[in-house]
Amino acid sequence: MEFSPAVAAAALGEVGARLKRWRQLRGVTLADLAERTGISKSTLSRLETGQRRASLELLLPLAQVYRVPLDELVGAPDVGDPRIRLKPRRVNDRTVIPLTRQPGGIQSWKIIVPAVPQQPELKTHEGYEWLYVLSGRMRLILGEHDLELGPGEVAEFDTRTPHWFGSTGEHAAEILSLFGKQGERLHVRAATR
Repeated sequence: MEFSPAVAAAALGEVGARLKRWRQLRGVTLADLAERTGISKSTLSRLETGQRRASLELLLPLAQVYRVPLDELVGAPDVGDPRIRLKPRRVNDRTVIPLTRQPGGIQSWKIIVPAVPQQPELKTHEGYEWLYVLSGRMRLILGEHDLELGPGEVAEFDTRTPHWFGSTGEHAAEILSLFGKQGERLHVRAATR
């Protein structure tokens, strides 16, 4: 894609809607966001509605609060080798960002679960999964266990066990997911006592 004023205008026209989606995805109110960024609530509202043009001075604190790269926050066009850039995608109201490129072996994803209550639907499939909560809180149903996990907590399980994970209904969560085929396990080579 060649860069032109029309491409720039189109990208800038979508920034407000993207900012609003990220805020909703993170489960943050305008008042909370204003407090965390030092940007007034009215300025944030005008940014989201497109009445105020985005600037680096406004976007950098938002990218930091949302914990996303600036180019992802504003929807910057791809540059360079497209095989290297891993695209986030939407899956069941979640944002799933692949972190591995090669097929086979252990696959990893960063999953952003919004603070939206969902009806759990337990599933089973071949494999083994590790879930690590980076931020927020998540709900994990694993067989007969109904758990709530917070930052720094991890769960590992055989995916042949009926399972589901999602929002607590009150908190958004960022999760690191590692998934391997049946029998594949993480191997800890070094551990402190």
